[in-house]
Amino acid sequence: MTKRATMVDIALQAGVSQATVSLVLNDVANARVSDDTRARVREIAAALGYARRGLAARAAGTRVIGMLIDEVTTTPFATPLLEGARDAAAAQGHVVATFCTGGDPAAEASALDALDAMGHGGVIYARLVTRMVRPPARLAAERTILLNCHDPAHRLHAVVPGDVTGAMTAVRALIDAGHRRIAHLPGEDWGEAARDRLRGYRQALSSADIPFDPALVQGPAWTVASGREATLRLLDLPAPPTAIFCFNDRVAIGCYEALRLRGLRVPQDMSVMGYDNEDLVAHLLPPLSTVVLPHDEMARWAVNWLIDAQARRAPAPPQRVKIDCGLVLRGSVAAPQG
Repeated sequence: MTKRATMVDIALQAGVSQATVSLVLNDVANARVSDDTRARVREIAAALGYARRGLAARAAGTRVIGMLIDEVTTTPFATPLLEGARDAAAAQGHVVATFCTGGDPAAEASALDALDAMGHGGVIYARLVTRMVRPPARLAAERTILLNCHDPAHRLHAVVPGDVTGAMTAVRALIDAGHRRIAHLPGEDWGEAARDRLRGYRQALSSADIPFDPALVQGPAWTVASGREATLRLLDLPAPPTAIFCFNDRVAIGCYEALRLRGLRVPQDMSVMGYDNEDLVAHLLPPLSTVVLPHDEMARWAVNWLIDAQARRAPAPPQRVKIDCGLVLRGSVAAPQG
């Protein structure tokens, strides 16, 4: 049986990232991809047979699901949202029309006008970073689900990551390994994910009867550089931690750098836990233990909910669904020395 081509295959042949391939094949408006790159990606995709699913679905007169997203960058985070939605829709004979609006109300209105002209089967209103939103009022009259965001009045269905429980799972893994002095490098507190992961960290400590020590929370840390600097501050404490739970994987990479600067080893001298499960962290030395940010699963859930909603005679009451963030244990966690 011939293996079906993937976006990774296309990216390798085109010499671009998987995220760029996703932006091109999903026809994302306003994405910063050159015309030459778009043409090369589409040519390779066609040669590998990747685009046949989408073309067959369009030929069959399938329904369109609209996705409005605030931004699509070449970071790893947009790709699972776009691809999860695309694959879930294609599996049921639908296609996804994606509009990058920049969060601009006028751009959102134009996108919704275009979807209305298509006769769409529902709208996914998405954000790249988990947050509270105030979606266009007209979506209240549409079949709509919020993806990676939620509205303050809880008037629309929403699917978001379970960051509190994800953080609790990560910290419990460190506790189960024998650690009692566990630090946290939190993100910027304007972010909902940062607040939820800090809350999960504290709840995990409390559940194990470990007192919370504010000195072990050093941040904000969002980037490799800030993770490195925050880790150095932790190492200068009179009683440094034996394990560090990082807001995200990039912060964890900075943590690795700081530990090496001080001549310390992972995990022999310090256990490190990341968050997001970016592809590159499986190739660190040692590979990073981390938590999966379930963008792909969230997007699939949103599409399936919209398609199921088409068959419902009466609308279901709005609910906010939280998708579990799975733990990936690798070589960066071990029992503390001594």
